[in-house]
Amino acid sequence: MTQQTAPGRAPVPSLAEPCAGREAAGARPPAGRGPAPALDVFLTGQVFMDMIFTGLPGLPPPGTEIVTDGLGSAPGGVANIAVAMSRLGLRVGLAAPFGDDMFGAYLWRTLAEQEGVDLGPSRRVPGWSTPVTVSMAYDSDRSMVTFERPVPAAQAGPDGPGAPPPAARACVVDVDRPLPSWTAGMRERGTLVFGDLGWDQTGAWPAEVLDRLAHVDAFLPNAAEAMSYTRTRSPAEAAEALAERVPLVVVKCGGDGAIAIDSAAGERAETRALPVRALDPTGAGDVFAAGFVFATLAGLALPERLRFANLCAGLSVRHRSGSLGSPCWGEIAAFGESGEVPESVLADYAFVIPFIPEAADDTVVRAEPTLRREG
Repeated sequence: MTQQTAPGRAPVPSLAEPCAGREAAGARPPAGRGPAPALDVFLTGQVFMDMIFTGLPGLPPPGTEIVTDGLGSAPGGVANIAVAMSRLGLRVGLAAPFGDDMFGAYLWRTLAEQEGVDLGPSRRVPGWSTPVTVSMAYDSDRSMVTFERPVPAAQAGPDGPGAPPPAARACVVDVDRPLPSWTAGMRERGTLVFGDLGWDQTGAWPAEVLDRLAHVDAFLPNAAEAMSYTRTRSPAEAAEALAERVPLVVVKCGGDGAIAIDSAAGERAETRALPVRALDPTGAGDVFAAGFVFATLAGLALPERLRFANLCAGLSVRHRSGSLGSPCWGEIAAFGESGEVPESVLADYAFVIPFIPEAADDTVVRAEPTLRREG
């Protein structure tokens, strides 16, 4: 959502609080022993300007055009999980490069001022164009096209922040590339390290990626990624194979739910997808991960962690908003009273009720089709 501004200046996001009561929710996960760190979660990665088309019957064949009335604009990439975590009340810090163009200015203000993400470790890169992704959602799935140029070598940090990262209870790192040099130190100091990855554009699915799982506490791939890296034929087989390499693995199966194996505790859990009408799945895997991290920091049991992550992801796909489709506590509370799903299904989510702040309401900042400005 945006406000009008003067001609020639970057669009200004809505700076209204997008989630009433989220600070109260953020205080609920136990801080554990000793002084609480500055952040709940520290993230590194790339922020994209997402343009999301929905309501498509399919992809346009060559030489044709499809017209749709569904379009949303929102921060993407690592912003998906950053926004989702912040909206649940977690204190989130992000180290990322931002372009000095209009998209970069919009993304910076949206994350820092609207969504409350700490961008202290981030930096603006002169002359660098903001990466852009166009997502085309159809038939409960999506295809994407991305424009991205490398960060200039003189401006590119070797592995995230230019200084040691701030203390955090958890961090999320990509394992499809060498892990940041600071990962081991954070883990030794008690930070939980969650591993994630993106789709391998080369199709090689190299084995060294799995070797990096020895240095993380939890790994959250989607089913296609998990099967491709393990050379298995089902999500369940992939989960079993990955459980031999990492203490906790969660395989996200989209509309089929999720599978988790905690090899350290000798526990396994599965959950079904929330039975909602999916409008746009863009970023749903990241929202799932955000919910799982929150539930982990809150000390919930493995089945409940899966259900809460599943709930957050299910609510997010009902909007054409990408990261700005992430639910706030008010939306979670309203969904429980909406009658959209049977009471028998809601009964499995009763454990969520104590986390809902009294101040929560269902007024949420969402994405709009365009970034508005005067002139």
